[in-house]
Amino acid sequence: MTIKKAPDATRQAQIRAELHRDIDIRQKSYRERALKLFPHVCARCGREFSGKRLRELTVHHKDHDHNNNPNDGSNWELLCLYCHDHEHEKYKIAGFYEGSMVEKEKPSGFSQFDNLDALLKPNKPDQDKT
Repeated sequence: MTIKKAPDATRQAQIRAELHRDIDIRQKSYRERALKLFPHVCARCGREFSGKRLRELTVHHKDHDHNNNPNDGSNWELLCLYCHDHEHEKYKIAGFYEGSMVEKEKPSGFSQFDNLDALLKPNKPDQDKT
């Protein structure tokens, strides 16, 4: 069994920079197209955005698949930051994530509340039952 060493700090920074660059390129491509296709209005709350505030308008993928970017924009809608966050929270609560229904997730095995009862109850010496 070989144990892989974590990349050094310089390599980690390089990897992070590459990932952020790739994300920026991908987002700018469909974001710029969506801003050209749609009016600069939140599709949920109806607020208008222009100038510096235009950055508060985000592209939401209706099917929650960030790789589904048709040229006609049929999978996109422009949402303000608040409505976008609400949309994703709504799907998390309903059990949806990344465009597909997630089966009941298996517990991770960790619960911050494990043995809470034992911690809150005072320790009593065991009494002999006779």
